[in-house]
Amino acid sequence: MKIVRTIKAVRDARRGFGDIGFVPTMGFLHGGHLSLVDLARSDCGASAVSIFVNPTQFGPHEDLSRYPRDLPRDLDLLQQVGTDLVFIPDDSELYPPGFSSRVEVGAIGDVLEGAIRPGHFSGVATIVTKLLNIVQPTRAYFGQKDAQQSIIIRKIVRDLDVPVEINVGPTLRETDGLAMSSRNVYLTQSQRANAPILYKALSAARDAFQSGVRDAALLRTKMKTALSKAEVTSVDYVSVANLATLQEMDHIDQSVLISLAVRFGSTRLIDNMVLEVS
Repeated sequence: MKIVRTIKAVRDARRGFGDIGFVPTMGFLHGGHLSLVDLARSDCGASAVSIFVNPTQFGPHEDLSRYPRDLPRDLDLLQQVGTDLVFIPDDSELYPPGFSSRVEVGAIGDVLEGAIRPGHFSGVATIVTKLLNIVQPTRAYFGQKDAQQSIIIRKIVRDLDVPVEINVGPTLRETDGLAMSSRNVYLTQSQRANAPILYKALSAARDAFQSGVRDAALLRTKMKTALSKAEVTSVDYVSVANLATLQEMDHIDQSVLISLAVRFGSTRLIDNMVLEVS
């Protein structure tokens, strides 16, 4: 496993590979990240991972300073799954003095997570575009748990003609249904016991949909009712949205993304499912 810290070193190392799959991360890796590395190696024969806690996607009152970090542990996990190349830049390598350019994603970045976290997706779009340009992978891999992010990245790649194939791996879950997330470490014992309510709420909406419900408002009510049965601090949103545009729907006549964001104390968790219309 080759570890590099500069853009020049990445590009020098990249010349030693043909096809390579790339997994951008912010570190504090879990099974979901590692499953994407496995996909990258399986599809491409070689895998690259970046570890960078990107400051431009955090708002002024968000958890940048306390975002969990454990680089030795991350590198050990990546070694175990056979990662070929790891890029660990510092802030000044990716945002040198005088840096001011941004990638804006339009209306699709202003809803759901974007409405709660203004500017977040511009930060995500900018860093992902930079990393794709630096690594120049054959394919890049993202997780379904961050569904809006994956939809936006596919749009960026299409709109800006970036020569990479975007692949989205399934959400990995704990045995009780909680989606794996680096932020789960913030949860207290009581909060962790309540956190599977996100999956239960989504499952309630999914079950109603599978029984024939096509009224989006009823599905939102199903999710809200489930959430009301747990000790949550607040609910940021409950959504039934068009899978392509992320605009809220009234009647479901095409595939939709059902999603929610819930706070347990200062810890904010998100989750989602795709409901396919046959």
